[in-house]
Amino acid sequence: MGVHYRQGGSRSPASHQSGRERHGPRTERRAPSAEPTMSAMNVATDQPDDELTIPRAAMNKMIKELLPNVRVANEARELILNCCTEFIHLLSSEANEICNQQQKKTINAEHILMSLDKLGFGDYRADAEAVLKDCKAMAAKKRRKSTRLENLGIPEEELLRQQQELFAKARQEQMLVDQQQWQMLQAQAAAAQQQQQEQQTIDDDEDYS
Repeated sequence: MGVHYRQGGSRSPASHQSGRERHGPRTERRAPSAEPTMSAMNVATDQPDDELTIPRAAMNKMIKELLPNVRVANEARELILNCCTEFIHLLSSEANEICNQQQKKTINAEHILMSLDKLGFGDYRADAEAVLKDCKAMAAKKRRKSTRLENLGIPEEELLRQQQELFAKARQEQMLVDQQQWQMLQAQAAAAQQQQQEQQTIDDDEDYS
């Protein structure tokens, strides 16, 4: 999903207030329901909030790609990280609530899209749907590739063994090419040295004559 910078944003005060009043600060998140719908996402609830953040390396990479000629202070990077983390917490909490209302056990993509609309982030829906489409296309491509391998009738272990053999053969061939090049260079150096010695001998004979 592309990252967009907006001045002022398009969220109305009412939608922003309703979202914050409904969910409250991150430190006052609602207690988990009897059937925790976030279990499918493998969220480690015993971790402190400070560890549940976007990896700094990924965030720094995005900043560098978006602002290659701008220096961003460490305080600004930390603020961006905290804002992104708060946004994710708010969105996931709203999606969890929608999931519970629909009596579902798994949060799916539609719940996230509905959360964007409900929290006043409708402008991001098109980008989210584009990313979702790409993810589905990639998953379908992986399934087709897996199906083709199954249709070949060759076990995955055998394919892996054949791949390793090809890699080993390629390395051996490359070593042979490198060795031949080294021998050629050595022969050229020896011939040049011999020619230099012969020329030196001729020069010495001319000096004595």
